[in-house]
Amino acid sequence: MGKIIVSLSPHVYGNDSVERNMYGVLIALIPAVLVSLLYFGLGSAVVLSTSIASCVFFEWAISKYLLKIEPQILDGSAMVTGLLLGMNLPTNLPVYIIIIGALVAIGVAKMSFGGLGHNPFNPALVGRCFLLVSFPAQMTSWPKIGQLANYLDAETGATPLSVMKTAIKTGDSSVLYQLPDAVHMMFGNVNNGMGAGTTGEVCALALLIGLIFMLYRKIITWHIPISILCTVFVFSGLLHLANPIYANPVYELLSGGLLLGAIFMATDYVTSPMTHKGQIIYGIAIGFLTVVIRNWGSYPEGMSFAILIMNGFTPLFNHYLKPKRFGLSK
Repeated sequence: MGKIIVSLSPHVYGNDSVERNMYGVLIALIPAVLVSLLYFGLGSAVVLSTSIASCVFFEWAISKYLLKIEPQILDGSAMVTGLLLGMNLPTNLPVYIIIIGALVAIGVAKMSFGGLGHNPFNPALVGRCFLLVSFPAQMTSWPKIGQLANYLDAETGATPLSVMKTAIKTGDSSVLYQLPDAVHMMFGNVNNGMGAGTTGEVCALALLIGLIFMLYRKIITWHIPISILCTVFVFSGLLHLANPIYANPVYELLSGGLLLGAIFMATDYVTSPMTHKGQIIYGIAIGFLTVVIRNWGSYPEGMSFAILIMNGFTPLFNHYLKPKRFGLSK
């Protein structure tokens, strides 16, 4: 007869691990990275490599010399933060600004709270929003597609979101005719005199491939991204029907950082609710806030701010929307 082993919880084991999920996210981002390198070349390579290297270095240095703990840089979390931060930046951003953003993302938003699993806000988005407030001119300069050999001197232009914002401000719906068609926005080829946006938002199809991969690998569930996308589509669709100065909901879905945020940022394990019900409410709130900020806020994009705002409500979701404990009827 075999021995009965008594141990502390958890008593259910699976194949999930921090490393598996983090490297899975990195794999899911490969299509978007490849498209970015194809469209922007040197600028994309400099921004992404600098961001990843800086985040990994700061996590190692802070862990080893300030917190005096064993660095865990091989778990992939610092690389994910660095890649997502880089994908939220313009491809002509100076290196020193990228390094500052990485320091804020890792040093302030993550390690100051105790490291992975303790941060209340998404580190990459904290870094991005810090840079947006601190360096607004550099953070809103959008290179055009096809300047593969250019970096700091890349030619810039207005993004589709900027055009949509102009239509609302002027009350002139004819401005929206400047937008590329939905097929071009799906594949990222928006270069009809426009800037393409951040490094990672250039191709909607590449991001959707990443979504399918993460759902297949069960790295994330559908609840957050689908609730965000459905809310944006319905809310922006109602606005478009009420007044044509508001863009078609398809353009809202395909433009800016909506897909990048809904798929890769809002689904962060640490800063999103634990229960499916909480995740759906969380996603609906993010979608609603995104549309509100895009249409009536000061910035053309509202995804980053919406996610960070709802990160602050995650503890409330986890407290009031607890699942039933096993064996209890109430």
